This record gives sequence, C-alpha cells and structure tokens, in this order.
Amino acid sequence: MIDTSALRLDIHTHTLASGHAYGTIREMAAAAGERGLDLLGISEHGPGIPGTCDPIYFCNLTAVPRRLSGVEIVHGCEVNVLDDGSLSLPQRYLKRLDYAIVGIHLLCYKDAGAEKNTDNLISCMRHEKVCFVSHPDSDQTPLEYDRLVRAAKECHVALEVNNSSLRHPDSRPGCVKNYKEMLSLCRRYEVPIIVNSDAHDPSAVGRFDAACALLSAVDFEEKLILNTDVEAFKAFIGF
Repeated sequence: MIDTSALRLDIHTHTLASGHAYGTIREMAAAAGERGLDLLGISEHGPGIPGTCDPIYFCNLTAVPRRLSGVEIVHGCEVNVLDDGSLSLPQRYLKRLDYAIVGIHLLCYKDAGAEKNTDNLISCMRHEKVCFVSHPDSDQTPLEYDRLVRAAKECHVALEVNNSSLRHPDSRPGCVKNYKEMLSLCRRYEVPIIVNSDAHDPSAVGRFDAACALLSAVDFEEKLILNTDVEAFKAFIGF
C-alpha cells in the first residue's frame, strides 16, 4: 500500500504565470508546507500554451528564495513537444532551469499516431535538461509504451503518474489503462516514476490520492518512486 505521506515532494505545479492557474509562488509554497512536503517544484508552461509566461520569466528565477514556508523550492518548466519532435523552449532558457518536464499538449501539437508521437517524445527526452515526462497517459495522443519506457531508462528520465489525470479521467481518456501498462513496464525494466499533482491551484498541491490508489492497486514498488526521498530526487536531476 502506497501512503500519500511517503511522498515528500511535488515538482509539477503551476502558478499564475502559466496563464490558467490560480496561485502565486508563495501561496503554492504555503500550501506545500501545510501538506507537510519538504520540496516543491514550480514548473510553468513553456511557449505554445496560450497565456503562459514569456521565456524571459525563466531568466530571473534566482530572485525567488530557495526556501519558502519551510519548503525547499526548485524551478522547472513543463516544455511542450512540438510537431517536429523539438522542444518549445530554446536552449538559452533551458539551461537556467533546475530541471525540465516534457509533455504533449494538444493546444500546440497535432496527434501523429502512436509511433510518431513516441518518436517525437523520445527526441525531446534526449535533451540533457529533461528529467521527466508529464502525463504520458491519454488515448488522444497514443504512445508505444514499451519503447517509451525503454527510452526513459536509456535517457535517465522518469515517467510521471499524474494525479490530476486520474482525478479527471474523462479529460484524459484511457489514462487508467495506459498507466497500468506503463507501470508494468517500469517494473519490468526498473525505470523510476515521479508522482505529481499537476496543481493549478494551491488547494491541489501535494495531493496524490488518486495516483497512490492506482499504485497500490497494481502493487507498484515504492523503491521506484522518486518522491519518497528528497536527496535521491536531487541526485536524479543533478541538483
């Protein structure tokens, strides 16, 4: 049984800067402190999502204190996969991040079928700053999971189990089925996962209930979940 209290960090969250989220960095940090988290990652949407921040936002992250409300703060970006398999955030901004998450969003990507979608995602995973793949779970942009998981191992990338997807499965068709397949392969190939809230409001920070229920249902090994150890997480991203 995976207990939500075993998860010490949440690194896929969005603030007002993403354009469709509803908390400030300090409000998100306060919520993380109230939830008992040790570390919070702020990962605003990259270019391609309507209303998100200008890339210059990522040039001044040193202005944000590294500890707020007793919680350590790290900075990422949820960068978009583009139709040609490239990243939506240029290298001069990527290098300023502590980590990058890469994900497919239909707001700036046209489904190309499972084979090509997987090709494009793997191409982005090869960038040295990319440490995570966000919500690889929807039938709207199908993926070849065996190839994806093997590439994650090769690229030293962790695949996400997204609590928001599992709380709103109607908006992510097939997510439960797809996560079960992905997790079985992660177990087989010993590929780590990251559990995230994908919080767009302080009330969702550190909420992992649906994800933990699924992990418990498939008897997933806690040793492969990066959230359980802050120092192991930092080592994984080279922080």
